Amino acid sequence: MKLREQMDKKERLVIGLMSGTSADGVDAVLVRISGCGVGTKVQQLGFITTPFSDEVRQRILEVAGGGYGGSSEICRLGFLLGKIFADSCLALCEKTGVLPSDIDLVGSHGQTVWHIPEAEGYLGGPVRGTLQIGEPSLICEALGCIVVSDFRVRDMAAGGLGAPLVPYTEFLLYRDEGRDVALQNIGGIGNVTCLPKGCQLSDVFAFDTGPGNMVMDQLVAKLTGGRQSYDDGGRLAGGGSVHPALLGWLMEDEYLRLPPPKTTGRERYGSAYVEALLGKASAMGVSLTDTLATATCFTAACIEKGIRGFFPRMPGRLVVGGGGARNPTLMGHIRRLLPETEVLCNEDLGFDGDAKEAVAFAVLANEAICGIANNAPGATGAAHPVVMGKISQF
Repeated sequence: MKLREQMDKKERLVIGLMSGTSADGVDAVLVRISGCGVGTKVQQLGFITTPFSDEVRQRILEVAGGGYGGSSEICRLGFLLGKIFADSCLALCEKTGVLPSDIDLVGSHGQTVWHIPEAEGYLGGPVRGTLQIGEPSLICEALGCIVVSDFRVRDMAAGGLGAPLVPYTEFLLYRDEGRDVALQNIGGIGNVTCLPKGCQLSDVFAFDTGPGNMVMDQLVAKLTGGRQSYDDGGRLAGGGSVHPALLGWLMEDEYLRLPPPKTTGRERYGSAYVEALLGKASAMGVSLTDTLATATCFTAACIEKGIRGFFPRMPGRLVVGGGGARNPTLMGHIRRLLPETEVLCNEDLGFDGDAKEAVAFAVLANEAICGIANNAPGATGAAHPVVMGKISQF
């Protein structure tokens, strides 16, 4: 269907695709979206996760580490991921009984492999940038519909950090007239959104709190000799003890003191960071299990520091989503550190926490084809609202 015809539709079947910094796989959600802007209504119809093979995940992490591959590698990986994304859409259609030809639109975040939020010197000039790969034309060809992708670059062109992007959809779907609401996602990186009661979009702000699961996941892989890629149920961290001195060293991280807007990723909290942490733990005589327990507490402490340090007042409710919400040890630390705030999961409110970010990119794509600015400048630091997303038309 041509773009002009899509723009005139009042209701659309939209697939949202998300692959985060943990590079575990592709989340694909099918939603029915009616309206746009503050009148947006979303009904979730189906959700699947397509795990990456160990080989694909390892290659993504190598490329995203910045020290592996070049243009040839990125080209190959980008087209491979595009095929994986397309196959995920087709699998979702099969699961939900919807024909691919019935899909109106796909919003694909892609896979972030590098992010430069702050200007760096390059060839005589300052450069900022971001790179998400996963060729959208392959999705377009497989489903025969419009695909919106590569959202972050337009916000960066307007002076923003290109992240976080989910706050715009959180404003549409979670705002509350009667109380301040905070929404914390714990994926590879943690990010929080502040929705003051009765807010307008201009009142919304958000920022990355620091590491989410990223540091914990790397420690789990080391602790289990690669047999586990994450701390299932928080059991490994729960079997250790938080080391106060090591936690104090972690909390000296300069990122935690930077004021919003701010964003971070694997370039800061990747393998080099974990090696430095392991070196410090070894010097302090801290076991690997206790190091994991401390890193788990650190993720929660980063969230607390961000909320207490940068929110205008303590929120009445904190809604936690992402993989970290399924870690009882981590959630216990968050509740302990924020006793005055009601801490819930998305599921407690009838939302699907696993699908939340994929839903966000379905909504962002819907806004894009309606010509509605879909960034939140208070979250990203952009100079003005912009319409994010590049359109691949069938």
